Amino acid sequence: MPRTDTHRHRVGVLLPRDLPAHELVPYARRAEELGFDEVWVVEDLGYRGGIAQAATLLAATGRITVGIGIMPAGARNVCFTAMELATLAQLHPHRLIAGIGHGMPDWMRRIGSWPESPLTLLREYATALRALLRGEPGPADGRYVRCEGVVLTEVPHAVPPVVLGVRGPRSQAMAREAADGLLLAEPSAPAYITASLTRPGAAAAPEPEVVVYDIAAVDDDEDAALDRARTGLSAIGEPDWAPHIDPLPFAAELRAHRAASSGPEEFARTLPADWVRALGVTGTPAQARAAIAARHAAGATCVVLSPAGPDPVAALDSLARALPDRP
Repeated sequence: MPRTDTHRHRVGVLLPRDLPAHELVPYARRAEELGFDEVWVVEDLGYRGGIAQAATLLAATGRITVGIGIMPAGARNVCFTAMELATLAQLHPHRLIAGIGHGMPDWMRRIGSWPESPLTLLREYATALRALLRGEPGPADGRYVRCEGVVLTEVPHAVPPVVLGVRGPRSQAMAREAADGLLLAEPSAPAYITASLTRPGAAAAPEPEVVVYDIAAVDDDEDAALDRARTGLSAIGEPDWAPHIDPLPFAAELRAHRAASSGPEEFARTLPADWVRALGVTGTPAQARAAIAARHAAGATCVVLSPAGPDPVAALDSLARALPDRP
């Protein structure tokens, strides 16, 4: 059955990594009540495990899809990752998306799991994980991933998509061949989405998943929304975010602005309003709705809103005002 526009034009919300544990389930349930299609959990070193969060939220909700973004490939044996994901997909069919990535280099080096060739590891890992989830024997042993001939006895009827959370052009080109799609971290302006989907290299799947994160703030007072969004944009002037910024028409000006700022906080606080609008989903409900539509038009299948401001639970209600009308 072909996918509908609604299936391809989804809106999700990110669960903050530092949300108190007792608020995780109420947050996901409120997101479901408000009509969000997806809730995404993160797995950052020192915070909470992605699989444990996903299992809890899937069991506590009834409709909403749960995405894990991202699980570092070097952190888990691929066979046991496949077993965990297959179990979740059996228990909660059609409600899971698995994000895999390199992991932050500093974190992975700290735990002794940063490979000599991160690209090779991620390709082997994604290829093996998808095969195992489909019930196929593990592929021939590679440089890093060894699961040749392993077969899962318990295989889900609805195989969850595997998307790769990657930034660099080589990794993104590889993801189009070895995975079901991409997960793009914030900021994911339309120009960055377009650039990520047109990298030279292997042809993409006919209908790839393209999940994008964006800092989000919605308010009837546009200036108040912009100010909240600025608080979430302090890191984007740093070198690691260059792939996100390079496709933008004001990339050179943004770098000059960062160089002239005393630090990330001043840089974010003094970002011009037009740049904040381009770099996030922010403003009045109508403006935020237009920003979501622009990302869908650029190729995003799900726009995941990362709530900016001091109270992410309260922000859910304001962000829901930007949800598009559904038939």
